[in-house]
Amino acid sequence: MNSKPIGIFDSGAGGLSIWKEINMLMPNESTIYISDSKYAPYGNKETEVILKRSIKNTEILLNKGCKIIIVACNTATTNAIKELRRLFSVPFIGIEPAIKPAALFTNTNSIGILATKGTLSSTLFHATSRRYTQNKNVTEQIGDGIIELIESGKLNSSKMMNLLKKYLNPMLENNIDCIVLGCTHYHFLVPLLRQFLPENIRIIGSGSAVARQTKEVMIKNNLLNNDTTKINLEFYTNGSKEIMANLMNWDKSIIKGLDNI
Repeated sequence: MNSKPIGIFDSGAGGLSIWKEINMLMPNESTIYISDSKYAPYGNKETEVILKRSIKNTEILLNKGCKIIIVACNTATTNAIKELRRLFSVPFIGIEPAIKPAALFTNTNSIGILATKGTLSSTLFHATSRRYTQNKNVTEQIGDGIIELIESGKLNSSKMMNLLKKYLNPMLENNIDCIVLGCTHYHFLVPLLRQFLPENIRIIGSGSAVARQTKEVMIKNNLLNNDTTKINLEFYTNGSKEIMANLMNWDKSIIKGLDNI
């Protein structure tokens, strides 16, 4: 069981930011990553659709022998992980916006949260926000269009910069000193955000915390791989291999296609 892979899925290539942290922390682990780009973004879809896609991706990963599943998507976590845990017996790790560290780090008592509609409107998000942001000024912003631009290979386009300026200006006007990236796709925005945001503003994602939590759960369940001769890294997408590879500066030949899902 220990040599079996870690399964990771996202609505597209965004979850590769989580995969990267997993691979850095646990280089002896095999991984299988599914990019469900054909259905990206999840954030503007109904809960029933998000749940259906999450179940489908989980079934594929389990059929490939995965020992633990990381739902590397904030929207899928908030809308589907409870049901996934009810339906399947393997451990699941979810993603939540890093509201708690932002609330702890802020000196201006003002934080910004950039996320999808599906995340910001979820019950889990509101519960987390209420728990940690009392007496804090919180500026929430739906990142409409960002995932679509990333998934279509337009990360560094002028249209992306215009969107970011539009979304970030209200946060800057509210004197934020922390911005929470509430979608794994937004990790790829960090170089652009650094061009636009003042140096004192801290950009907070969830990747490293998710990797640490995954390792803790694996230790608890005796799932760490102790056979370093059997390490495989597999990547699948039902979208563009080229765009996915370009985001990570990879050769597209390492990415396999997923048909009919």
